[in-house]
Amino acid sequence: MLAMRSKPYIKTNQTKGMKTTLGIDPGVNGGIAWITGGKSCAEKMPDTLQDLWELLRDIEISSEEYCHAYLEQVHSSPQMGVVSAFTFGNGFGHLEMALTAAGIPFTRVRPQVWQKELGCLTKGDKNISKRKAQELFPSMKVTHATADSLLIATYGTRQH
Repeated sequence: MLAMRSKPYIKTNQTKGMKTTLGIDPGVNGGIAWITGGKSCAEKMPDTLQDLWELLRDIEISSEEYCHAYLEQVHSSPQMGVVSAFTFGNGFGHLEMALTAAGIPFTRVRPQVWQKELGCLTKGDKNISKRKAQELFPSMKVTHATADSLLIATYGTRQH
C-alpha cells in the first residue's frame, strides 16, 4: 500500500459533496489540472509514476461526490523519432492505467474539440492556449506546462 502525502493537494473538508473535474495534457511537457467547486489547481506532469499515482489518488480520495478526468487524446507525430513516439505512447498508457487504478473514470477528448469549445484553436501555438488559460484563471500562475490542462478541465466542467 502506498503512503499518502503528508499534505494532500485538496483538503477533504473543502470539497465534501463537490464534483472534481481533471484536465490532463499528456507528455513530459504537459500537466494535470483539477477544478473542484470553483477552486482550480494545476501542476506540471509528475516526473515519476509514483508521483503520478500519488497525485491522482490524492485528488480522487478528496473528491467525495464525483471525480471525472478529461484526457487529451493525442498521437505521436511524424516529426517524432521512433524512440520519442514510443516514449510518448508509453506515457499515455501510463496515464490511462493510473486513472483506471485510481478509480477515476475518464473521457478522451481531441484537442480540436476542446479548443473549439473554448475559442482558442492553437494550431500548435502553445502561447494561444496560455493566454486563454491566463484569461480564465487570472489569479493563477499559468505556465506552458499547465495551460492546456486547465483548459481541458474547464472544457470538462462544461460537459456536466
